[in-house]
Amino acid sequence: MIALIAGRGALPREITANLPVRPLVCAMMGSEPDEVAADLVFRIEQLGSLLAELKNRGVTEICMAGAVSRPSVDPAAIDGPTLPLVPMLQTALAKGDDGALRAIIMILEESGFAVRSAHEIAPDLLMAEGVFTKVQPGELDKPDAARGAQVVAAMAAADVGQSCAVRNHQAIAVENAFGTDWMLQSLVERPDGQGGLLFKAPKPGQDRRADLPTIGPDTVVAAAAAKLSGIVVEAGGVIVLDRAEVIANCDRLGLFFWVRAA
Repeated sequence: MIALIAGRGALPREITANLPVRPLVCAMMGSEPDEVAADLVFRIEQLGSLLAELKNRGVTEICMAGAVSRPSVDPAAIDGPTLPLVPMLQTALAKGDDGALRAIIMILEESGFAVRSAHEIAPDLLMAEGVFTKVQPGELDKPDAARGAQVVAAMAAADVGQSCAVRNHQAIAVENAFGTDWMLQSLVERPDGQGGLLFKAPKPGQDRRADLPTIGPDTVVAAAAAKLSGIVVEAGGVIVLDRAEVIANCDRLGLFFWVRAA
């Protein structure tokens, strides 16, 4: 049996819809999903009790998907089953996003669960290589995409994001803790005119069982508002939600959508 620790956004809904049997949906208090109903809501201070409950219900596999906020911990609320996990939780919460997820995955695995990625249990969330839109990337977009891959790789050392905007081989914006939408919004009043592309890919070496980058139809609308010419995602590394609508939005707004080999 699979449990889905679900956060905000469309990804938990997409996973649930793609599975033959609905998973047990769990949510951390303060980061409850907005597109699926949670069967269990837990506090981070009672993580140990949650894991015990999942075992009692026959859960053997866990998938984490959706956006979550970093929780604040109330020491007085930590229960007995969670006390042995406190050192690892403290380590996780002190790290960047990728480091925190690695620590949480370690907790789950040491508790006897197999941690599964979203694209492993719902492989249709990933797209094959190719350009799927009427507009095709131009010759200048190819070096910009390569530059985007270099920028995201450099960002990985600081664990700060999984996307950037590139124009004329220069990064004009990089993702930070506020996410891709905030980055694109920052370009709406950009001083350099228009053009360039959004590049999105996982961090090199990141554990792909959680926090794989995601785009959806709203990403396309935001990229168009930022006056970009197209979107490039790494093949096999970026989840595409509502892909038909993503492509339709690109065609309607005049953007290209390129799934590029890593």
